[in-house]
Amino acid sequence: MSKRSKHYDVFNGDADGICALLQLRLNTFKDSTLITGVKRDIQLLQQVADKEDVSSVTVLDISMEKNQTFLQALLNRNVDIFYCDHHRTGPVPISAHLKSLLDTSSDVCTSLLINLLLNNTHYLWACVGAFGDNLSKEATALALEHGVAHEDIDFLKQLGTLINYNGYGGSIEDLHFHPKYLFESLLKHPNPLRLKDKTDGVFHQLKSGFDHDWNNVRSIRATSSTEHIEIYKLPSQAWARRISGTYGNWLANEFPNKAIAVLTANPCGESYMVSVRSPLTNREGADYVCSQFPTGGGRLAAAGINALPEEMVALFIEKMKERFG
Repeated sequence: MSKRSKHYDVFNGDADGICALLQLRLNTFKDSTLITGVKRDIQLLQQVADKEDVSSVTVLDISMEKNQTFLQALLNRNVDIFYCDHHRTGPVPISAHLKSLLDTSSDVCTSLLINLLLNNTHYLWACVGAFGDNLSKEATALALEHGVAHEDIDFLKQLGTLINYNGYGGSIEDLHFHPKYLFESLLKHPNPLRLKDKTDGVFHQLKSGFDHDWNNVRSIRATSSTEHIEIYKLPSQAWARRISGTYGNWLANEFPNKAIAVLTANPCGESYMVSVRSPLTNREGADYVCSQFPTGGGRLAAAGINALPEEMVALFIEKMKERFG
C-alpha cells in the first residue's frame, strides 16, 4: 500500500464546520481521517502537514490566513486540497493542486457555500449550519424557499444553536461531545428533522446541557454598556466557556444596533477568551478589532481572541470604542 493513501477531512468543530462536512459526505462518501477540535482550534492543518500518508485534503471553515504555512507545505508536496471558508484568507496560493471556494462576505458561511456547490442537495443541513453561525435571516430564507414549515424551521434553528454551543470550550474536556463524535452521529441522519423525535439522541442531550448552562448565565450583567457597545465578563468555569459563544449571539440579537464582546476567563486566570459580534445592523468590524491582538482573528460579523491578557483588557475596550463608537 502506498504511504500516501489517505484523505483527510479537516473541519471546524462548530455548527458551520460540521454541517458543511455533513453535506459533502452525505453527497459523496469518503473513507477519510477526521481532524477537528474545539471551535477556537483553527490551526488544524498543522495536524496534517507532517503526515506522510496524506494524498488529499478537504478543509472547511478554518481561516486560510491562520493556516498559510501548513497549506503551502502540503501544496509543495503536490497534495490535492479543496478549501472552503468564509474567514480572512490572507494571500491565496496559486497551485494546480488547490481548489478553493472562498467568500468573506458577512452574510455567508461555509455551510451556505457548500449548499451552493451541491445545488441545494442537503439544504436542511445548510440551514442548520447557518443558524448555528447566527445567520438567521439567510437560513430562514433558504428554508422557506424549499417550503419548510415554520415549526420545522424553529427546530433547525435550535439544532444549529446547540451544535454550535457544543464547539465552545477551552479544551475537548469542556465539551459535551467531541466534534468528531458529533459529526459521526449526525451523519446517520440525512434529514436533521428526524432528530426531533430521538429522545435519547444528541439533540436532547445537548439541550439538557445547554439549559443548565443558560440558567447560570442569565444573571450576568454588563461590565460596560454604552450607546454602541456591550461588554460582558464570564468566570473561569467550564459552563461559562461552553455558553460564551451562544451567549454572544443571543446578546447580538437582543442589541442589534450594538457591538458585543463576551470575555470569559481562561483557566490560567491571567487571560480571557473573547467573542466579538459586530452589530447586526452593520455586520462589519469584529475581525478588525480582534486581529489587532496576537491570538485574535475571525470574520467581519464575528471574531474572537483566544487569550487576551488581563493587562490588555482596557486596550481591547478602547479598540472596541474606536471601531464601533
